[in-house]
Amino acid sequence: MTTAVKDSAPQAARQAVRPSAGPWRRALGRLRRNRPAMIAGVGLLLIVLACVLAPVYANLVAHTDPFTSGASATTIVNGQQVPVLAQSTEGLGLGVTPIGPTWDPGHYLLGADNQGRDVMARLLYGGRNSLLIGLSSAVLCCTLATVLGVLAGYFGGWIDAVLSRFFDVIWAFPVYLLAICLSVVLLTSGLHLGPIHIDAGSLALPVVIIALIYVPYVARPLRGQVMALRNKEFLHAAVGLGASDLRVMRREVLPNVLPTVVVFLPLMTALNMLTESALSFLSVGVQSPDASWGTIINDGLALLYTRPVITIAAGLCVGLTAVALNVLGDGVRDALDPNARLRGGA
Repeated sequence: MTTAVKDSAPQAARQAVRPSAGPWRRALGRLRRNRPAMIAGVGLLLIVLACVLAPVYANLVAHTDPFTSGASATTIVNGQQVPVLAQSTEGLGLGVTPIGPTWDPGHYLLGADNQGRDVMARLLYGGRNSLLIGLSSAVLCCTLATVLGVLAGYFGGWIDAVLSRFFDVIWAFPVYLLAICLSVVLLTSGLHLGPIHIDAGSLALPVVIIALIYVPYVARPLRGQVMALRNKEFLHAAVGLGASDLRVMRREVLPNVLPTVVVFLPLMTALNMLTESALSFLSVGVQSPDASWGTIINDGLALLYTRPVITIAAGLCVGLTAVALNVLGDGVRDALDPNARLRGGA
């Protein structure tokens, strides 16, 4: 009995001095126990991995260039050599009918579009651009919104008034109408604003446009959260100890709003990706020779009744990726704030 008591004392002492897990580690543990979020995360990882390996598929598996017209190309179907674009009596614009899905990864798995390009290879390359634009614009949007929201909520006064009116001006326009107007104007001349120079056909142009139009939707909630933090005792204590405004915002305010920004990131990525697809579908987003899921949907529109797999495949990729990002975002929200679900928070 005495030996057992002696052995348990050091063990209890070690447990007592063991540091407790931080809030981010506890949140990660809760996220791992969220099965729908983990399934969505794995699915999203597979989509991203497939898109990243697009050059491998195009060069080593399909042996095709998805950005070059294949008007005279041929492929193998059931052991026979057939043209990718067959002559057709139907009025399909080019007077040809592209080959349909062969379900052979090495020979036009999902068929060809009306220019004879491999749909599967273009789908993977287009996914890289759609995901890149969605994530980049979300990061830029959340960064700008965090800076502006913290400044407006912390200082108040004329700074808050000016920034709030700026948010109101952007918020007054319908999102897609504003994005289309900016895209139409900037696609002809590019963006030249001080040291910022973006060419008309650059992928950075839709990134900047999409990020700017969604800044108020992220900055407004952050501004309200900072205004609530401004009345907290720990903030008054930091100011009373002589900390500068920059130090208070960096050491006290920003760590408290960072979880909200982390929750916004996957949700804004999904929303921005949908916006990019809509703009590209309307031919005011990603420009040729680049491709995105939106441009592929537009390419398949003329073949909707004869080769619907082009539009369906790109649409499924957009939908599945957006669902995965939203489910993952909900899981991150629940992990960082377990009471959000009980409050019905979004």
